[in-house]
Amino acid sequence: MEVLMQGIGKAFGPVRVLEGVDFHISAGEIHALMGENGAGKSTLMKILCGVYQADAGKILIDGSAAQIRNTVEAEHAGIAIIHQELNLIPQLTVMENLFLGREPSRFGIVDNAKMRGEARKWLDMVGARDIDPQTEAGQLSIGRQQLVEIAKALSLDARVVVMDEPTAALTNREIDTLFEIMLSLKARGVAIVYVSHRMEEIFRICDKISVLRDGHFVGERAIKDTGFDEIVRLMVGRELGERFPKRQHKPGAVRLQVKDLADHGNIAGVSFDVRAGEVLGIAGLMGAGRSEILRTLFGANRKTGGTVTLDGKPLEVRDASGAIAAGIGFVTEDRKGQGLVLGMSVRENATLVHLDSYASFGFVDSKAERQAVDGLIEQLRVRTRDAELDVKSLSGGNQQKVVFAKWLARPPKVLLLDEPTRGVDVGGKAEIYTIINQLAERGVAIVMVSSELPEVLAMSDRILVMHQGRQSGLFDAEGATQELIMTAAAGGIATPVSVAA
Repeated sequence: MEVLMQGIGKAFGPVRVLEGVDFHISAGEIHALMGENGAGKSTLMKILCGVYQADAGKILIDGSAAQIRNTVEAEHAGIAIIHQELNLIPQLTVMENLFLGREPSRFGIVDNAKMRGEARKWLDMVGARDIDPQTEAGQLSIGRQQLVEIAKALSLDARVVVMDEPTAALTNREIDTLFEIMLSLKARGVAIVYVSHRMEEIFRICDKISVLRDGHFVGERAIKDTGFDEIVRLMVGRELGERFPKRQHKPGAVRLQVKDLADHGNIAGVSFDVRAGEVLGIAGLMGAGRSEILRTLFGANRKTGGTVTLDGKPLEVRDASGAIAAGIGFVTEDRKGQGLVLGMSVRENATLVHLDSYASFGFVDSKAERQAVDGLIEQLRVRTRDAELDVKSLSGGNQQKVVFAKWLARPPKVLLLDEPTRGVDVGGKAEIYTIINQLAERGVAIVMVSSELPEVLAMSDRILVMHQGRQSGLFDAEGATQELIMTAAAGGIATPVSVAA
């Protein structure tokens, strides 16, 4: 199956998102689509999959003009999409989500046994053997929900599969499984559009790459004929500079000390400290308890054991408001469900945590609030035409920047970061890394969970590794390797480069 999109244009109100964009993909090809957040990648793919209608241009399938007016018509044409923002219905079971609208039936009644068996087959195919098809989707972690989304797309037997940031919440092991599936699909002649910000994955799995910038098509390259620097220039229109900027200062006194931390069944016996101006990275496989550490420290999960001290004083946090009052900030991995109020504006979301900073005698100083938000938008390069725009209208990566902005107006003593660059383009990542370093230089103690090992190794001073709810290693980042970290994450014996004090 060959798909050609020609001269595609799309506007939302006065904002032109795409203009004259061409895109071509052939059977048995894995084609990367890249660009900065807000460049139009997701919009272009949503047009291909019938979510949006183009204002201009045409789509050709195997040389014939195609009308794709909705997602059902896209599926009938053999096109499926795995969205960046998960579209599962939390209250339905996994198998009900997999076959929503196409449930197998017998004598007019849904055949649950058959649906369960079919769901089991597709879940096994994506390496999700531990997921019960009868579990409610909302009970699964973000990473497990992502695997269900992938299984759903594969179950449609599509000839073109669009994967929009499919690995954003997956571990390295799950990514390896996904890539095996992709190569199997490629061998069967399936065309795959791979939208991702992870350069390592692009060079590992893709055959070609097309780049969008500011809603325009700027180039197509064969992966074997290009490199990291050229792709960055195409994406951002400038030299990026150092990918992982270095900090020049040394950490100060211990700010946060954790001893034998435990929650209600996810983590136990976790101990570490973080100094002022230090970045402690937390690595591990999916389900190892990384996010649970942060959630327990922030009061989102109930602490059932252990002690926490902040600046030498005992700290008992029972909820998020208590954590914020104590000087702890939290950038959650689930920006859509927990990090943002989607119906509120960029301005309202950016100042929601510390609105009292802009209030006097019960009234908000709108001018001061707007000036602060405009500064944050400029600092983080958030692509939005107006701070009053609903945050739900921004691209995923720009939404993530707004989540981050909440904690920059008044930096906390401790900042907990759970996948802080998830869904952010390479240029945006560099900007967030710079912000992390600037906060550290101002004395903020930072605890960062990340599934990207290069990010953990480059941005951390020390690295805590988790395995099945317990820590399996604590290393100095200098001299540590991906192999060392993965050995500890898998439960093996890893010789520490230097165990932290």
